[in-house]
Amino acid sequence: MLKTSDLKLKEVINIIDGKRMGNITDIEIDIESGRLTAIVVPGVGKFLGLFGRNEDIVIPWDKINKIGMDVILVEAGNFAELKHD
Repeated sequence: MLKTSDLKLKEVINIIDGKRMGNITDIEIDIESGRLTAIVVPGVGKFLGLFGRNEDIVIPWDKINKIGMDVILVEAGNFAELKHD
């Protein structure tokens, strides 16, 4: 069993380019089924991370490859299609 508070402590890594995406800031749940449908990570900083950031990135559940002890490995190839509307 995994708690949402445990998920937020894990760092998200994109396996496509090996970059760190940050920690989970939110999750999306399908109310009807009660299933987790996506995780949300912060967008990339605009200028040295000081002056705001782009929109959050929503990563669908099917793009999560592995949840490990310290990290979550995701396949986030195209950020344009993963951005939150």
